[in-house]
Amino acid sequence: MKPIQVGLLGIGTVGSGTFQVLTRNQEEISRRAGRAIQITMVADLDTARARSLVGENVRVVGDAREVIANPEIDIVIELIGGYGIARQLVMEAIAAGKHVVTANKALLAVHGAEIFKAAAAKGVIVAFEAAVAGGIPIIKALREGLTANRIQWVAGIINGTTNFILSEMRNKGMDFDAALKDAQQLGYAEADPTFDIEGVDAAHKVTLISAIAFGIPVQFDKCHTEGITRLASADIKYAEQLGYRIKLLGITKRTDKGVELRVHPTLIPARRLIANVDGAMNAVVVQGDAVGTTLYYGKGAGSEPTASAVIADLVDIARLDGADPAHRVPPLAFQSNTLAAAGGDLPVLPMAEVVTGYYLRIRVADEAGVLARITGILANAGISIDAILQREADEVGGEGSTQTDLIILTHDTREGDLDAALAQIQPLPTVLATITRIRKEELN
Repeated sequence: MKPIQVGLLGIGTVGSGTFQVLTRNQEEISRRAGRAIQITMVADLDTARARSLVGENVRVVGDAREVIANPEIDIVIELIGGYGIARQLVMEAIAAGKHVVTANKALLAVHGAEIFKAAAAKGVIVAFEAAVAGGIPIIKALREGLTANRIQWVAGIINGTTNFILSEMRNKGMDFDAALKDAQQLGYAEADPTFDIEGVDAAHKVTLISAIAFGIPVQFDKCHTEGITRLASADIKYAEQLGYRIKLLGITKRTDKGVELRVHPTLIPARRLIANVDGAMNAVVVQGDAVGTTLYYGKGAGSEPTASAVIADLVDIARLDGADPAHRVPPLAFQSNTLAAAGGDLPVLPMAEVVTGYYLRIRVADEAGVLARITGILANAGISIDAILQREADEVGGEGSTQTDLIILTHDTREGDLDAALAQIQPLPTVLATITRIRKEELN
């Protein structure tokens, strides 16, 4: 059978890994796909570097549109990244009748609805396993392996940079800035780490997960996004004393009112497996009504782990090429005519409607009656307390200190109610600093 011919747009870290793995494992991959899969054309602005990576048997060009225009190319792999030229090239490849494989979570989280609609109209596949959690096959698990289940919630460590930083802060007692510098020196964080540390990268990924889990459109603009830049080493220490670890989680849940879609630092019980995922590793927990809890763990980034997911998509397309488009697995798991309308039966809930537990760290004057006043306000708001930890003043401010930290864990409560209570607590004259609030998930 004629080999599948692939054009590669961008041969950076993931692109070079894809070429290397596909070349190294060519025989095994061909046996699985039923035909050979060959990268025969590469587009990269640095043509000399690209040529050094792929050798003389692959055509190298500087213009990606030459790849798209080549009638011999069956699949286009987009590894350029970003929202701009990548979107144009993907749409042009679809219009030219090419299947597309991409690792571009930002592109799909923002423009996925447009891209999937265009692909369906042309009868081509847009595959994106590598866009979420690198080498972990979480997209395939949600879309195919768990298809019998009504997914109840998904929670994941889906950004390795932030997980490495939080692990350093916990294991070495470092503050955020020092841990970030370590991450940059070791290559885990970019020179400009904003997308990672502010939670944007994780929000792109959980937006895609949510769409596949619940059959809703991709709605990145409705994802609540908080990063880890305001976390203090004291919070990690206090959480540990209470039996919790802090992780940046992407969380999406189905509730009676709609879908929760959020990224933020989260307290997780230390006994949970996901709480013990350290370094730059990723992990995703999925709760289904039939299967119960499943955990997916592995490398969420890197050249060959991500290439593993890219090539898995190539194999899927090779198997399905020529099949009736109506019989293919839909990109978002649910048949397109059954997807919930944005804001319809399964709206994405505002954070005020989210129900979860909370960790509060309140710096207060070390005097009588302070605790009673604060707990009284919480009680009046209908917020019940799970645990309280009050530090000795000397531990917080040194010998002779007149202030201390009050740590409160709440039971599940509506965020809007907590907001109202904190609006009363913050102005109290005995509250000496901005209150730290971190959400808490038991992940039962």
